[in-house]
Amino acid sequence: MPDRRRFGSTDLMVSPLCLGTNVFGWTCDEEASFAVLDAYVEAGGNFLDTATVYSTWVPGNEGGESEAIIGRWLASRGRPADLLIATKVGFPGDPHMRAGLDRENVRAGIEGSLERLGVESIDLYYAHKDDEAIPIEDALRNLGELTREGLVDYVAASNYTPGRLAEAMAIADEHDLPRFQGFQPHFNLLERAEYQGDGEDICVGEHIGVAPYFTLARGFLTGKYRPGRDLPATPRAAGISRAYLNDRGWAMLAVLDDVAAAHGATPAQVALAWLMQYPGVVCPVASATSPAHVTEIMGAIGLELTDEEVAHLDAAGR
Repeated sequence: MPDRRRFGSTDLMVSPLCLGTNVFGWTCDEEASFAVLDAYVEAGGNFLDTATVYSTWVPGNEGGESEAIIGRWLASRGRPADLLIATKVGFPGDPHMRAGLDRENVRAGIEGSLERLGVESIDLYYAHKDDEAIPIEDALRNLGELTREGLVDYVAASNYTPGRLAEAMAIADEHDLPRFQGFQPHFNLLERAEYQGDGEDICVGEHIGVAPYFTLARGFLTGKYRPGRDLPATPRAAGISRAYLNDRGWAMLAVLDDVAAAHGATPAQVALAWLMQYPGVVCPVASATSPAHVTEIMGAIGLELTDEEVAHLDAAGR
């Protein structure tokens, strides 16, 4: 029986690792994307994360490419019985994907997502970015229309500050509006500010399911970047070099290597296992560009770290 976790206070039962699909239509073409999706489901995964804005940053793309690929895969394979889909609206992209959580944009977003995915409803619908141009009450009301119409099961928040998240929860309760049932922060061993502390307290206290993104620090925590080694020929390499190729990054890799060796695991599996054991985190989001990558990241499920190992990892990332 596949391992499942309850997502916050919802009835959604999700695999401990959510497959990120931001690479679909970018570094992963349609054929490769189909192979990744097949491998993920075969390995017991059941939760896909996408967004309307994926992948507007690629020259020639207009947004929605990831959703469209998933939709064609669903049409080709048939939807697995327990497969769950999360998508997002409101992040600034190109002119085809306008930012904001006003009623018009939210309505256009859900209609486009449903059409591209070829489904009748979305299991978890994220406000991809806080829209400070409108009151939170209005944003929640616009999203709530979708839940009342059965187009969305649950709403969630991505890239909100802890303060705005707490404000949204209070307003939802005061005005009988849908509560955010999920939170997606940028959170990993080397990036902790968006969740640790106030964010963690709010999510644990309010029983909000947490599905962090960039969980492998854009690939750095896989161990493929090493001192004295040439940078990989990937679109992210330059940014990763600036952010993590420093003493703190190398110290983290050293601890990951030690813990991985003790478990016969890989650094990526240890980094994901650390997140899976973190308070409030239900399912880290990780992407893959090949079935081999899927096998590796899914191998983090069931990897139990000792208290001492967690403490060493915690200390190295500070």
